Amino acid sequence: MNTTKPRAAQAALPLNQILAGDCIEVMNSLPEGSVDLIFADPPYNLQLRGDLHRPDNSKVDAVDDHWDQFSSFASYDKFTHEWLAAARRILKPNGAIWVIGSYHNVFRMGAELQNQGFWILNDVVWRKSNPMPNFRGKRLTNAHETLIWASKNEGAKYTFNYEALKSLNEGVQMRSDWVIPICNGGERLKDENGDKAHPTQKPEALLHRVIVGTTNPGDVILDPFFGTGTTGAVAKMLGREFIGIEREEAYREVAKKRIAKIRKFDKEALEVSTSKRAEPRIPFGQLVERGMLRPGEELYSINGRNKAKVRADGTLIANDVKGSIHQVGAHLEGAPSCNGWTYWHFKREGKQVPIDLLRQQIRAELH
Repeated sequence: MNTTKPRAAQAALPLNQILAGDCIEVMNSLPEGSVDLIFADPPYNLQLRGDLHRPDNSKVDAVDDHWDQFSSFASYDKFTHEWLAAARRILKPNGAIWVIGSYHNVFRMGAELQNQGFWILNDVVWRKSNPMPNFRGKRLTNAHETLIWASKNEGAKYTFNYEALKSLNEGVQMRSDWVIPICNGGERLKDENGDKAHPTQKPEALLHRVIVGTTNPGDVILDPFFGTGTTGAVAKMLGREFIGIEREEAYREVAKKRIAKIRKFDKEALEVSTSKRAEPRIPFGQLVERGMLRPGEELYSINGRNKAKVRADGTLIANDVKGSIHQVGAHLEGAPSCNGWTYWHFKREGKQVPIDLLRQQIRAELH
C-alpha cells in the first residue's frame, strides 16, 4: 500500500479536475509527494515528413499536430527531462509511473527514467489487434506500442495487484504482452465535424488493466498529457481520484463532457482479488489463545492417515515429532514442506473442517 500524506495535503489537491496549462508548470505547482500513480502518454515526436496517403490516394489522418513537433532530439530530450523531473517530485515515496510511446520516443524516455533514479519494473508490449497498415510497403506494419512501468525508487513498496490481473487473464499469470485493439467504433471520440477528436486516443481497456493492476480505490492518478480524458474516465469508473493536465482547450472540452457521463462502479464491484501474501498474518497460536481450538484437541490430516494434538503454545505433537502445523505435517508425510492450514482439519458434529476456516474468520474481523 502506498504511503500517504496528511489529509490536509490530500485535500489541497485539485482532485477530479482537468487543469489547463503546461504540464511541467502545473506539476511543479502541486504538493510534493502527493500522487500515487502517474500515467503519461507524451508527444511521440514522430518527425513526419510530408503527407501520407493510402493506395486509393486518400490522405491518412496522421499525428501532425503542433504539440508533437520538436526542433531536434536535444529539444525533445530537454522536454522529457523536465516533465519527468516534475512528475518524480509529486510522486509519493511508494508511487509509480507508467509511460507509453512508440519506437520514436520510448527508448529516450526509458533512458531518462533511469537517469533520474526511477526503477524500471516491466516494459509491456501493447500489441494492437487491429493496427493501421503500412501503406508505403517500405517497413513492417507498426503493430505495437511500448509501456514502461517504474517505481520511484529501487526499494519502493509499489502497488501491484497480482491476483487481480491474474483473474482478468482467466486465472493465468498476466504476461507483459497485451493484445488490445486500438480505439474504433463507438469508443473513438469525434469532434463536431465527425473527425477524430484526438489522433492518439488510447483504448479504455488499456487503462483499465493499468489501473486495476497498480492502484487501489481512492488512490490519486495524475495524467500530465490528458488529451480527451481516457485516464480520468477509467479512474472515475474504478473509484480512483484523478488529476488531468491538458493545454489544448479543444481536448479539455471533449474530456469534460466525456467524464461527466461516467458512472462510478459501486463499492462491491470495485473490489478485486488480492494476493494471499497481502492478507494479515494469523499465527496458529491465536486460534488456541481465543479458544477456537483447545489444548489437547486432535487434528486430522486431509487424507485421514495422520492425527496430532494441539499444544497450549500453538504447536502440535504427533508420535515422536513436535513443531508447527507445517513442520509436523511435512514430517508425517515425509515431504520437504507442508501447508498446515490446508492439511489439518478439526471435527465438529462428526464432520471434518479445515483449520483455515478459523483463520479466515479472524481475518474477516480485521477488515
